[in-house]
Amino acid sequence: MPLHLYLIRHGETTWSLTHQHTGRTDIPLTEHGEEEARQLGKRLSGTKFVHVFSSPSRRAQRTCALVGLGKDAEIEPDLAEWNYGDYEGGCTVDIRKGRPDWNIFRDGCPGGESPGQVSDRADRLIAHLRKLDGKVALFSHGQFGCVIAARWIGLPVMEGPHFVLGTASLSIFGYDPDHPTVPVISLWNAFSHEMLELLPHPPLGDIRTMKERAIERWETDGGEILWQR
Repeated sequence: MPLHLYLIRHGETTWSLTHQHTGRTDIPLTEHGEEEARQLGKRLSGTKFVHVFSSPSRRAQRTCALVGLGKDAEIEPDLAEWNYGDYEGGCTVDIRKGRPDWNIFRDGCPGGESPGQVSDRADRLIAHLRKLDGKVALFSHGQFGCVIAARWIGLPVMEGPHFVLGTASLSIFGYDPDHPTVPVISLWNAFSHEMLELLPHPPLGDIRTMKERAIERWETDGGEILWQR
């Protein structure tokens, strides 16, 4: 079976709610974040994965467990979130008070990772994954997930702000069936209630509330809320 990567961002945390950069700080999911993961797990219950990889963070591992794939998971250090260094725990709005034009995808973080280092890490991960076949689940993070997306289709890290990932969202990477060497993003930033055409399950929970909360947490490069109605 051709390679299909199922990229799953971890569920909600208190810092994702406050738009704080959460790199190596190991914080748990909120109660709502755990429910997000359970709902996603119901949508994926009929999907058989050949491999399951998780970031070392407990928020990613907990999401993986609640989705129902914890027993099959291998820890993959290269799936960790961007190392924010001196900006760990900070918000973009506060960082830009001192650096008005700061863009993490261009400037990186002092004391943390540069865009080049993150790009190299994503490329190393992708090179490993491209040796595999079948469906592969990846439990990772918001901004590093955007880097994986950009690098999968050959874009530079600087294009990362054009992607957004909500908590407990699913994206699928693969290849164009008519052009098997062309990498594509076949699904991006889908939530459990939006997967009805992909997976045979009925609606679950309060669809409107889940969708509105997810939209309000979508972030651009560094934490600005993307408002949509």
